Amino acid sequence: MDKVLNQTEIDAMVRVARGGQPAASQPARQDVRPWDILQAGQIGSEQIRAINQLHEVFARNLTNSVGAYLGIAFDCSLVSAEHLTYREFMQRLPETPYLASCDLLPAGAVAVLQLDLAVAFPVIDLLLGGGGKVVDLGREITEIEEQILESVMRIICRELQATWQAIGLEFNFGQRQTVAHAERLMAPEEKNLCLSLEVKMEETRGTLNLAIPAVVSNSLLRKLSADLSYQRPRSPIEARRRLENRLLDASFSVELSTPNLPLFLQDLAELTAGTVLSFPRSPFAPAAMVVDGVRLCTAMPVRVNSRRGARVISLEAVPTQAGEL
Repeated sequence: MDKVLNQTEIDAMVRVARGGQPAASQPARQDVRPWDILQAGQIGSEQIRAINQLHEVFARNLTNSVGAYLGIAFDCSLVSAEHLTYREFMQRLPETPYLASCDLLPAGAVAVLQLDLAVAFPVIDLLLGGGGKVVDLGREITEIEEQILESVMRIICRELQATWQAIGLEFNFGQRQTVAHAERLMAPEEKNLCLSLEVKMEETRGTLNLAIPAVVSNSLLRKLSADLSYQRPRSPIEARRRLENRLLDASFSVELSTPNLPLFLQDLAELTAGTVLSFPRSPFAPAAMVVDGVRLCTAMPVRVNSRRGARVISLEAVPTQAGEL
């Protein structure tokens, strides 16, 4: 007796005839991608935006302070802010850089500052009374030039401290570092917040690079996430309703009075306990209700169970200016 195939077996034979594999033998396809552990902990887009805004202010402040100190047109602008390992930061430096360390207190960490010689030499020339000319860039800075340049590096540290004041971090200028010594300041794979700024002077331009350990910059990022949260701007209607809801729970001083009642001084002079004063006004005349110094309406005094109350007669016109009734 011939075997009768069911629909599943027929479909499987058709797939095999067409060059495919049986459904049961086809493993589920998985999308496997290599993962680089060095990419962990990268700065998010919102954090990058907050970091950029903060250090754009730092760049403007540095432009003003250094420009005033040197007495020339000095322009500094932020180019990038990113997380890099210390090895990657060092590999991006020029062959003969000016490097300096900066002590971060009370964190007990060290930051590294690098200034291009194309900027360092003209700055030194200006501080010595010259015109800020570009000199031979093939040599290193001497010890005397290093001491002269230190004053500008201290200004940079001062502006950094003002920028990072949200976490109470102090930037104290340490000393100039050779490349060999700078490589041992941090572990090669240690993450850093690396800032790159472009410096423009009258006849030259260069870069100022900073490497700040992630153990310190993460504190700033947490602070920025809390203080500089990016929310959808509220519309005027939403803002008004929000204010109204808050005011509903607020308390104000209210008084119900009858102002401008004329009395003779003799009546006031003869006041004693139990005296009844007669006012020249009908007992049915409404009184004025004043809320926190502003006249709100006219009302009649009434009794509500065991308490005093006020029955509103008419509302006052809304004042057009502050203090105007």
